[in-house]
Amino acid sequence: MFLAMEVIGVRVEMPSNQPIVLLKEKDGLRFLPIWVGTGEATAIAFAQQGIQPPRPLTHDLMRDVIESLDAVLTTVHLTQIKDGIFYAVLNLRTSTSEIISISARPSDAIALAIRTQSNILASPELLAEAGIEIPVADGDENQEVERFKEFLDQINPEDFKA
Repeated sequence: MFLAMEVIGVRVEMPSNQPIVLLKEKDGLRFLPIWVGTGEATAIAFAQQGIQPPRPLTHDLMRDVIESLDAVLTTVHLTQIKDGIFYAVLNLRTSTSEIISISARPSDAIALAIRTQSNILASPELLAEAGIEIPVADGDENQEVERFKEFLDQINPEDFKA
């Protein structure tokens, strides 16, 4: 069974200046940092902030194409990490209720999920391998995020390669 995730935000990891999208397990304590490209980081941040560019970005175009085909993005599954590379699947329901699964980069999948208000889910295996648990006291979520940011300042993408 896949576990529900929420996008906390996008951050730049120092000193490499590599963008990271940070997800958190909705009903748990684990965080999932995924290194992404600058364009995808911008697309995720824009969607989270509700920024509408004057012309559609690629992920806006993808959303519009899916909707024009009378399909719905039901879920995004973050499935695995292999050789330091994360994998995801888009699950679409067509007008005939057929479910279509399409392989995607997690950054694209997350950017699209935010735009379509679709659920983002992670496999238990992925969270066991790449998730980072940071315990937090009740009502201490801001401090939890700050501790995670401090942790991110001390790591780099190579730390997650098998």
